[in-house]
Amino acid sequence: MRRRSISTATALAVLFGSAALAVGTAGPAAADSAKILSVKSVGDMVVDGVHQRVYISDPTSGKILVTDYSGTLRATLANEPGVTGLALSADSGTLYAAVRNDQRIVAIDTQTVTPTTSYPLGTTAPSDLEIVDGRIWFSTATDFGSLDISGAEPVIHLAQRGDVDFSGSYGTFLASDPAVPGVLVAGNGGDLAVYDVTADGATLRTKGSMDTSVQQLDLTPDGKHVLTSWGAPATGYGIGEYSTTDLSKETGYPIDAYPNAVRVAPDGTVAGGSDSWYEPDVHVYRPGDQKPVREYDFPNTGTSSGSDTLVAGALAWAPDESRVFAVSENNLGVFTLRTLTDPTKELPTLKVSAPTTADRAKKLTVTGKLTSRTLLPEGTSLTVTRTDLDSPNGKVLAAVKTKADGSFSFTDTPPAGGKVTYKVSFAGDATHAAASGSDSVEVSRNATTLSLNNNGKVYSYSADVKFTAHLGTTYKNRKVEIWANPFGSDKPNKLIKSGTVNSSGNISAWVDMTRDTDVTAVFKGDARYKPKTVKSTAYAKVKVSTAITKHYKTAKIGSHTYYWFHKNTDPIVTTTMTYYPGRKQRLELEVYYAGQWYEVDGSPAYFALGTSGKSAVNLGAAGESGIKARVRAAYINGSSGDTVNTSTYTGWKYIYFSN
Repeated sequence: MRRRSISTATALAVLFGSAALAVGTAGPAAADSAKILSVKSVGDMVVDGVHQRVYISDPTSGKILVTDYSGTLRATLANEPGVTGLALSADSGTLYAAVRNDQRIVAIDTQTVTPTTSYPLGTTAPSDLEIVDGRIWFSTATDFGSLDISGAEPVIHLAQRGDVDFSGSYGTFLASDPAVPGVLVAGNGGDLAVYDVTADGATLRTKGSMDTSVQQLDLTPDGKHVLTSWGAPATGYGIGEYSTTDLSKETGYPIDAYPNAVRVAPDGTVAGGSDSWYEPDVHVYRPGDQKPVREYDFPNTGTSSGSDTLVAGALAWAPDESRVFAVSENNLGVFTLRTLTDPTKELPTLKVSAPTTADRAKKLTVTGKLTSRTLLPEGTSLTVTRTDLDSPNGKVLAAVKTKADGSFSFTDTPPAGGKVTYKVSFAGDATHAAASGSDSVEVSRNATTLSLNNNGKVYSYSADVKFTAHLGTTYKNRKVEIWANPFGSDKPNKLIKSGTVNSSGNISAWVDMTRDTDVTAVFKGDARYKPKTVKSTAYAKVKVSTAITKHYKTAKIGSHTYYWFHKNTDPIVTTTMTYYPGRKQRLELEVYYAGQWYEVDGSPAYFALGTSGKSAVNLGAAGESGIKARVRAAYINGSSGDTVNTSTYTGWKYIYFSN
C-alpha cells in the first residue's frame, strides 16, 4: 500500500476541538471536514482503505493516532519514542512504524490496533519506511537498509545506498509504488537515485541531482517519473519531475511558493502541497497537465495575518482517490487533519441571476451559467428549486439544460410574494464535482391594515389595560403577536399574546400598567400581503401619597381641612412613592399671603427615596401664629431621576400654625 514520509514539525501548543475548513475560490465540496489533532508534531501519515482509517505519527510525543476518514480519533498508540515513518502492508493488515529513538521497527495489527512484534535494528535509527515486494525498507540520516521478515528469522541489510553521496540536513527520503515492483527511489540533500531491489539488496540503476530543499519523494504508478516536493519547472516554484531512466529533469507541476509535499494517487493524479499563507495549499493535477484541476485553501484558525499552512509532506491519498488527507498547522502550533473530498474532480462554478424585483403572479426570467475548467457538454441537465413563503422547504421546478457555452435561462411565474429564491444545481459527473448557485428576487405583495388602540393614554399605577389589535384583509395568515416593552433597560420586550384574530379581525391582550409601555402589534405577512407592525405608547402614573405628622388636630378653615400645629412645632411630611433605583420625589411648599398662594424660597426641592419608597422631610416651624401653608409631592418624568413613568402629583395638604 502507498505511503510517503513527512518531515517532523514540532508544535508550540496543543489544543483540542474541531476547526472549520475552507477551500479555494471555486468553493467547498459538501463532505469536506476538519478535526484538530492532539499532537505536538507530525512525522508521517498513511491511509488504510480497507478499514477507512488514517494513521498519523507524532515523533515529539512518541505516539501514533488512529482516526477515521472524518478525522475522529479512534485509538492512540503511546510509548513509541520518536516514531516517524509509517508503512502499510499490501493487505492493510499490518502497520509498520519506524521508532527512531528506540532503533526499532514495530508491527501493529490494524484490526485490533495493538503492537504485535518489534524488530530491533541495533544502533540504526530508522526514519522513513517503504514496503516493496513484501520487504520493509527504512532510511537513516544518510543511508537506507531493508528488513525481510518473510523467513523464520528477520534479515537486516544496512548501507544500501552504494556510491551515492547522501548528506542533506533533512535526512534520507524513500519512495515506491505498489504498481511498480522491484523499484525503490531514495533522495537526500541534492542527490537522487533509483534502485533495483528485486534481489537481496539494492542495486543502483541511475543517480542524479535534485534541489536541496526537497522534503518528500514519490514514484508514479507507471514507473516512469520521480516527483519531488520542491523543483523548478519552467518558471517559478513547483513539483520537480525526473525520468526514472536517467533522472533527467522533466516538465514538473508549477505551484505558488513554497512547495513542500507531493503525493501520487493510484491512478496517477498528482497532489502537490505548499507552505502558503495567502495562496491555496493543496493543488491537484491530472497526469502531465500543468494546470491544477482542483485547489484547496486552508482558513486562518490562529492569530496571524495569513492562513493555516500545510505541514511539510503531510498529504495522503485514499486508495480509491475519493479523498486527499492533509495536516495543517496554525501559528499557535495547533494541528488539524483536513479531509478534502472529490480531489480528482473539477469544481464547476454555477452562477444564477434573477431580477431584483418582480410582480407576483407575473412571469419573470432567470439566467445563469455553468462553467468549469473543462467545458461541460451542451444539454447538461440542471435541477431548479424555488423556495418561497408558500414552499419554505423548496419546490422542484422543471429541469433546465445548458447551451453550448454553459449558459441557461428559464421562466417562472411566482405564486407567492416576498423573498423568492431560485437555486440551480448540477449533480456532478465522473470528472466534475457537484455545484450549485442561487439568487433571490423580491416579489411584490399587497399592503394590509393593522391598528392598535390606547396610544397616548395615561393610566393610574398598576391599572389593567386591554389593548386590542385589528387586522385587515390578508391571504392565509391571520395571526398577530402583541408585545409589551416597559420603559427601563431592566425590563425586556415580552410577547404577551400570539394568536389568530377573531372573525372581526381583533385580538386583545392585557397589560399591567406599572410603567410607561410601548405595546406593539406584529403581523408577519403571508404569501400575498406584506408584514405590518404598529405601536402604541401608553403612560402609567406612579403610586404616590403624603402623610403629615406632629399636628395636634385637624379642622376646617373655609373649604379645606387643615393640619393644626403649634407655632413652634415642626411639621413632618412623609412621601410614599413607587420605588425605582435613583428615584427622587419633588416636594412643593407654598404659603398664603394677601389672598394668594406663594412658593417659599427653595421650593420645589427634590429628596431621594429610600428603598422602601419613603422620604420624610421636616418643614420647620413657622415661629408665629396665623400662618397658612400647603404642601404636595410629585414624580416628575426625567427630573425625578428616571423616565419610566409619567409625571404624577398628589393633592395639596394644608397646614395652619396656631398659638
